[in-house]
Amino acid sequence: MFKLLSTSGEQSIDLQPGRTLVVGRAVTSDIPIYDPTISRRHAEVALTDNGVSIKDLGSSNGTFLNGARITDAEAAPNDVVTFGKVAFRVVAVTPPVARPQVVPPSEFAPGRPPPGGTIVRQLPVSVSGGVPAIIDAHPQGASHLKVQAQTQEERTTKKLALLLEISKELNKQQELDRLLDKVVDFTFQIMNVDRVSILLLDQKSNELVPRVSKSRTGDASAARHVPQSIARKAVEDRVAILSDNAAADDRFKGKSILIQSVRSAMCTPLMGSDQGVLGILYVDNQTAIHSFADEDLEFLIGFGGLAAAAIENSRLSERSRREALVLSNFQRYFAPNLAAQIAQQEGAVQLGGQKRPVVIFFSDIRGFTPMSEDMGPDDIATLLTEYFTEMVEIVFENSGTLDKFMGDAIMALWGAPIAHADDADRAMTCALEQLDSLEKMNAKWKAQGRPPVAIGIGINFGEVFAGNIGSDRRLEYTVIGDAVNTASRLCSSAGLNEILISEPFYKALKKPPKVEALEPVQVKGKAKKIPVYRVKR
Repeated sequence: MFKLLSTSGEQSIDLQPGRTLVVGRAVTSDIPIYDPTISRRHAEVALTDNGVSIKDLGSSNGTFLNGARITDAEAAPNDVVTFGKVAFRVVAVTPPVARPQVVPPSEFAPGRPPPGGTIVRQLPVSVSGGVPAIIDAHPQGASHLKVQAQTQEERTTKKLALLLEISKELNKQQELDRLLDKVVDFTFQIMNVDRVSILLLDQKSNELVPRVSKSRTGDASAARHVPQSIARKAVEDRVAILSDNAAADDRFKGKSILIQSVRSAMCTPLMGSDQGVLGILYVDNQTAIHSFADEDLEFLIGFGGLAAAAIENSRLSERSRREALVLSNFQRYFAPNLAAQIAQQEGAVQLGGQKRPVVIFFSDIRGFTPMSEDMGPDDIATLLTEYFTEMVEIVFENSGTLDKFMGDAIMALWGAPIAHADDADRAMTCALEQLDSLEKMNAKWKAQGRPPVAIGIGINFGEVFAGNIGSDRRLEYTVIGDAVNTASRLCSSAGLNEILISEPFYKALKKPPKVEALEPVQVKGKAKKIPVYRVKR
C-alpha cells in the first residue's frame, strides 16, 4: 500500500486499490488541492503493485516526477510527485489493524451494539454511474422504504417498478423548481424520513446552494440547512453517505450536526451524464440512531440518479426555450453562427444594455427616390430584395450585425454584441466588398435593361449604448449615441460609390487602406467639425 504525503506535511492522499482518483482544483475533484497552480482537472493517480501511476490531464502548469515533467509515469516509494507547484512524496503504508471502540454501555439501549462511527467501507454502485457508497461497517435497523412484499424477489420487482414510475413522472416536469419540489414530495412518499433537502452546485462559485428543503412536520426552519460536513464529503469524495449516528461520527464533526439534532442521515450526490456533480439529495431522521439500512441507501442512490437525469433534461429544455426565443428575435439581424452563439448566453434576451466601443456602418442608395419614380412597385421590390440580400450577406460574412433597414439604407455594427480584436478591419473589408459586389450586380442589371445603382458608405468608431430595446415579446438589438449620428452624417456626405471614414475609425484599423483627407464635416450636436477621410480604391 502507498499514499502521497505533501512535502509540507499539510495534506495526505490515501489511495485505494482499483480506483483512479482525479487531482484538481475543482471542488468536485476526487482530491481537491486549492492552489492557483493546480488546474481544475490536473492529473489522475492510482495504486499499482510497485507504487503509484501518475497521468497528467493536460494541466496548464504540468505534472512532474522528481523534477522532470511527465505525461504518464509510475512513481516508486520516496519519489516526489509535483502537481503544478504542490509537491507530494510517495510513502509506503502498512495497513492499520482496526481496534474496537470502547463505549460505555449506558449510552445505548440494552442489547444494541454501539454505532460504528469511524469504521467505513466503500461499495461501487453501478446504478448511479459508479458513485461509491460509504456505510457503517455494522448496519443496523430495518429498511425505511414503503414497499410491501412477501419475498425478496417480489420486493426487488416492486422497487424497480417504483423507480420506473418515478422516472416517468419526473421527466414530465420541465420547469426546474417544480421538478425539485416533485423530487422532495416523492421522497416523503416512498421513505420514512423526517426531512428532505436538495442543494445544487453553482457552476461559477462551486458552492452548494439550497434550492428546496421540507420537513414532514411542516417546520420549515428546522429543515433549512444541511450539515455542511456531510454535504462537503458527498460532493468532494463523490460518495453516497449513510450515517447511523451522525453526532458520534468522527467524519462529521460540525456544530450544525448538533444544532439540528441530526441522528441518522443519508446523502447522495446527484451525478450528471458527464460524471460532474450537479448537487446533493439529503434525508435524515432526528429521533433515532440506526434508522437506515443498506437497502435505503442503495434505493436513494438509484432515486438520485433519476433525479439528476431529470434535472439535466429540465436545464436542457430551458436552454432550448431560451435559445428559441433569442433566435426568433435576433436571427434576422445576426449571421447564423453569431445568432447561435448569442443564444447560448445566459440573459441574452433581457432588456437593457451597456456602454461599449462599436463600429457603426451606414450605406444607402444614391438618387433612389427619383429613380423609383420611373419603376413599378414590383420592380422596386425586386431590386431592393436583390440588393439587400447581397449586401446583408456580405455584412454577415464579415461577422457584422445587421442593426436595421431604413428605407433604402442599411445600418450595421461591429463590436456588439460580440467583439473581435479586428472589428474595424472587418467593417472596412465589408465596405470594399459591397462596392465590388455592386459593380457585378450593376453589370447584370444593365444586361437586363434595368437602371444601375450607386451607394454611399459612412463608417465611424466610438462609444455608444448597445443593448436590447423593446418589450419582452419583441426585442431589437441596437445602438444609441453621438457616434451613430456621426456615421450617418458621413454616409450622407459620401458621393457615388464612395466610402467616407472618421478619424477614430481610421486609428482603430490594424491594416488601414490608402486614404485622402477631405474638408472636415460639421455634425449636428458637435461644436467643432470632424476630420474625414475618403478611402481610395
